[in-house]
Amino acid sequence: MTLMSTAQNVTTLAGSTQGFADGLGTTAKFDHPYGLATDSAGNVYVADTYNHKIRKITSTGLVTTLAGSSQGFANGTGTSAQFNFPHGVATDASDNLYVADYGNNKIRKITSTGVVSTLAGSDLQGFADGTGATAMFNLPVGIATDSSGNIYVAEQGNHKIRKITPAGEVSTLAGSTQGFADGIGTTAQFNNPMSLTIDTSGNVYIGDISNYKIRKIDPTGLVSTLAGSTLGYADGIGDSAKFYYPYGVAVDATGDVYVTDNNNHKIRKITPTGVVTTFAGSTQGFSDGIGAAAQFTNPLGIATDVFGNVYITNFADFGNHNIRKITQLQLGIFQNDIHSKVTISPNPVKTLLTIQIDNFCIIDKIIITELTGKIIFTQTQNSKTINVENLTKGLYFLEIYSGNQKMISKFIKE
Repeated sequence: MTLMSTAQNVTTLAGSTQGFADGLGTTAKFDHPYGLATDSAGNVYVADTYNHKIRKITSTGLVTTLAGSSQGFANGTGTSAQFNFPHGVATDASDNLYVADYGNNKIRKITSTGVVSTLAGSDLQGFADGTGATAMFNLPVGIATDSSGNIYVAEQGNHKIRKITPAGEVSTLAGSTQGFADGIGTTAQFNNPMSLTIDTSGNVYIGDISNYKIRKIDPTGLVSTLAGSTLGYADGIGDSAKFYYPYGVAVDATGDVYVTDNNNHKIRKITPTGVVTTFAGSTQGFSDGIGAAAQFTNPLGIATDVFGNVYITNFADFGNHNIRKITQLQLGIFQNDIHSKVTISPNPVKTLLTIQIDNFCIIDKIIITELTGKIIFTQTQNSKTINVENLTKGLYFLEIYSGNQKMISKFIKE
């Protein structure tokens, strides 16, 4: 069996210093870019918040202005439309774009030709379910769509998650007063939900920033906590992991959730089972590079595309008003011919990890490493069990050597 070894390569797609300019790559300028979305062709859309515009970036890095002009409120086509600090953006299956128009407390819709209309929200800031302009929002910030064309809104001011049908009917999916509580629908509580994303099964994931957690709403309306606990930084499983203002969330085709961990200046990754790792980033700063060699400053928005790339908005007072792109860099190929002859169980494991070995496969060495590559266990005898009871909870790599062949597998210590 042949396996490809990969790493996360961080580059700058577009943007440079603070300002406004269309153009190619780093000749373009943004002013506090926030939300991100991608379409079926791989174009990236940016809520350019302080410029009150929606920008479009092609796969070649060409930046144009799709809609918006000066600060205000107006429907229309292209630059005849106006927004007021647009935050979240999301696309649907037809590549229509939806905007959480934060300062106008409205949800806007932009067609592929740049025609801007208002889907829901009134001229008053507040809270009311209803259809179209009878509904009220209080600082709508995050937005996402599902496969049926429904729109979901993370509402910072009301601490709720709202749902909008394609016809503009607004209801409350989850949340009540400010706080923290898991539960069904309005029995749950959030504390400044800032972003949300939806997987192919209809699960909604929320960046609940002031609770320092990633929350999940399943299709029945049950709210649970996927990962996170108190303020801090730690990789781990579920509530053993820690975040420091998890602003943006995005899900890929496999169900992995990516998080912009704002004050930790990192990009985190969460598997569907709640295993949290650091995907890219290290200390605060600005630097392109591979994995931990890359640097971010207060990353905010995040999106994935159909090709598996990840995009991040990044800005700071001293510059870096740009859009970063993370691709999977191929590091090399190795043969894994013993993979079909060796299995490990249980996984996750609490105490004894069992290795099931084909009679014709002799194991020469077993190594367990942390995600950083640090070796924490080595065994040279041909044993079929390993006691991992003393390992801390988390994700580990298991390397098994047989002759000149090597197998790498992952396991979770509970």
